[in-house]
Amino acid sequence: MYRSRLEERLGKGVLKNLEYETLSLPYTQEKFYKPDFINKDKGILFEAKGYFRTSQEAAKYVSFASQHPEWTLVFIFSDPNKPLPWAKKRTTDGKRMTHGEWATKNGFKFCTEHSVRKDWL
Repeated sequence: MYRSRLEERLGKGVLKNLEYETLSLPYTQEKFYKPDFINKDKGILFEAKGYFRTSQEAAKYVSFASQHPEWTLVFIFSDPNKPLPWAKKRTTDGKRMTHGEWATKNGFKFCTEHSVRKDWL
């Protein structure tokens, strides 16, 4: 139930009459995102990505997009079929989620350098 020995000692001791982890409170961190390429006329940001090194790196784009719905973020992947290095293997097929699957799951448009849509430019 507790996450550490200290929390357990406190929860069973001096803080035993208090609630333990019953709230989830949102907070934001002030950070800045510098997109690779920008089409201001169409409100499109292009992010060139070889691959995501960490899940935190990928999460920043999800956070940015939720806070800036006025922009469309398009990923230009070197290989959208490349597995995410930090993703766990699926039990269904033993494969990791790909960059393209991640983009689709999170509502992002994506392409490769050879398939950039003309209407985005």
